[in-house]
Order: sequence, then structure tokens, then C-alpha cells
Amino acid sequence: MVCKNGIGYAVLAYSWCENVSNIEVAAKNNNKYCPDRRDQFNNIMTDPIADYLTRLRNAIKAGHRVVEIPASNLKKEITRILFEKGYILSYKFVEDGPQGTIKVALKYDPVNHVNAIKSLTRVSTPGLRRYVGYRDMPRVLNGLGIAIISTSKGVMTDKEALGQKLGGEVLCYVY
Repeated sequence: MVCKNGIGYAVLAYSWCENVSNIEVAAKNNNKYCPDRRDQFNNIMTDPIADYLTRLRNAIKAGHRVVEIPASNLKKEITRILFEKGYILSYKFVEDGPQGTIKVALKYDPVNHVNAIKSLTRVSTPGLRRYVGYRDMPRVLNGLGIAIISTSKGVMTDKEALGQKLGGEVLCYVY
């Protein structure tokens, strides 16, 4: 049995395919079924902060009121900062399973239904980390937005890091 996997033709091998029954059913019904090795690695995430920001961005564009995000300590700190600075309405940490989730209630203007967050931009990525000293702290939207910085004293905004004379990794810009 041969299928096209996007790069070229490959013979389906039962040794690396976990779900043999789907291949047999597809062969009986003459349907095209082409498993991919990447299916085995679905749970690997290279940039959880970018995933966090993308989930928030997608929920804002879709007009959702609440968004659920898989939790981590860094995501909890970013959520706390967004709440303290008034970008989200409220949040709740739900401890279910080993990881838990964060439920974030997005903040909208009651009159014209515009979200408080205009832009979420990831700055430092796993492929290109961006570090700044306290003298080179970025100004977001000429001081109207915030930069979230991961420092040796924890996660904080650019203004807090500047006040404590700390540098660190620039995680994202929010305005």
C-alpha cells in the first residue's frame, strides 16, 4: 500500500504506526489514509509562551469572554501582571491533573465592546533570545504599553525592572 505524504511517496509500515486498525479500515474502503510520524509527537511544545499569547489573541479576535490555557508558573506570573495592569478582568487557577489550567476573563469596554488588549507581541523566542540591561529597557508605545521581563528576581514589567535596576529576558510587549 502506497500513499503520498506531502514530500514524496512512502510505503506504509506497520512498525511505526500505532493505529493499524485505521489503515486496515481505510484499505478496505479504498480511502486514502496517510499516517505521519509527527502524530507521535503532538504533545511537544517548543514555545509555551507564544502558545499562551496566541490563545489570548485568538480569543480576543473571536470575541470570547473567557479563555482556558494550560498552566505553568511562568504563565501564572504573566497572567498576574496582566491583571494588575488592567488588561484582563479576572483570572482563576484551576488545579486539575498534573498541570492545571488558567481561566482568564477578558476585559471589554461596555460601551463599544473593544478589548483592553490591542496587541500581544512575543519578543524573545527559543530560537533568538532577547536580553536587555536596565539601561536599555524597551519603551512600548512610548510608555503607554508594558514589556514583560523575566529577571533574576522574578517576572515583572519593564518599569518595575527599571526601578530595581534589573535586566533580563524580554518575554513580550502588551498594549
